[in-house]
Amino acid sequence: MSKPVVRVYTDYKSPYAFIAVKPTYELAEALDIELEWLPYTLRIAEYLGSVEERTEHSWRRVRYSYMDARRYANKQGLVLKGPKRVYNGYYASAGMIFAQRTGIFRAYHDTVFETFWKRELDIDVLSEVSALVASIGGDAAAFEGYAEGAGRAEQEAIVAEAEAMGVFGVPMFVFDGELFWGGDRIDLLRERIEESRAAPASE
Repeated sequence: MSKPVVRVYTDYKSPYAFIAVKPTYELAEALDIELEWLPYTLRIAEYLGSVEERTEHSWRRVRYSYMDARRYANKQGLVLKGPKRVYNGYYASAGMIFAQRTGIFRAYHDTVFETFWKRELDIDVLSEVSALVASIGGDAAAFEGYAEGAGRAEQEAIVAEAEAMGVFGVPMFVFDGELFWGGDRIDLLRERIEESRAAPASE
């Protein structure tokens, strides 16, 4: 019998996606499920406004979000420093797909999250992401070829498919067509997976 598959839409520049990584790994191990990690690039200016145009209300939301995420990060022993600017993150997201296909995903995924939130990695600079790929045993030239070639169209297609399903933020978990938004919904996701296993097979 094949394992249940949970899609995880994530974005390296989201603090809430960062703090959800460990609980997501723990869920997969506990329930013996497969995770399919997919990039969903947040367009931050669309819901928080550009840095130049943000209202004081928007800034209060931003400050609270980082304070709140940092509390969870501290509980996991993670370093979470607010980013210096607004990032796009395409190159890091392209690496997410590339790493899964080339057998270096876990090392890549964890390292990108950790170094970005320590302000040690610029996820918008191809050479920095490429160097990271090489540092964990990946093929930097192959990654650059993918990122500057087929990667952009593929990522656009992934985002379009996600939005057609109703995805609007990260982390977003999709199981059997049902969406669960946020790390604080992992317990509900766990319940749904367990219920699906307990249900009698349809005839």
